Amino acid sequence: MTESPPPATAASPGFRMLIDFGPLAIFFLVNSFAPGPALAKMLAATAAFMAAIFVAMGLSWWKTRHISPMLWISGGFVLIFGTLTLWFHNGTFIKMKPTIVYSLFAVVLFYGVIARKPLLQALLGTAYPGLSERGWKLLTINWAVFFVFMAVLNEIVWRWSAPGPQDDLSFWAGFKLWGAIPLTLLFAMGNIPLLLRHGLKTDADIVEKALPPEQ
Repeated sequence: MTESPPPATAASPGFRMLIDFGPLAIFFLVNSFAPGPALAKMLAATAAFMAAIFVAMGLSWWKTRHISPMLWISGGFVLIFGTLTLWFHNGTFIKMKPTIVYSLFAVVLFYGVIARKPLLQALLGTAYPGLSERGWKLLTINWAVFFVFMAVLNEIVWRWSAPGPQDDLSFWAGFKLWGAIPLTLLFAMGNIPLLLRHGLKTDADIVEKALPPEQ
């Protein structure tokens, strides 16, 4: 008789942070401390980023028996744009990857609102117990607008700090780690009052539930 796989288990906030943001930290560290010119740093950081995100996917499966759709999407885009970066020695690909991912998430969420399909609710499942239908709609709109903002911001930062295909990515990498992540967390926390007004059941895990969707 074939044994069924173990059921999925919930990840702790710390583990989710590791899975979501660990690969980006690896990119930043390798780009900052790898020896050689800017091009060599960029290529080494991109290769490390690609390896790290697939390690993160493996850890997610090992720990929770689950890999979120957003992590699958992010991993796929990292593989595509990382490979293009390494093949062509052109950092434009890896710099545009966040813009495309943010834009894709925004389009999908806006489509869900227009089509009246609760895509964010289906994605996050039981993350916000008790949240009303209107609450899910407002939360979806908020995240869609935020993803548009982050896509535009990413374009502004890389085009200002490293517009060339082989420019030093130090400032952009630092922005991704020390700018984009705090902005995302602050935005997620800022949605808590809305969630509470629309039926979210409060408990000791309210901060955990404010964590952003994986990117």
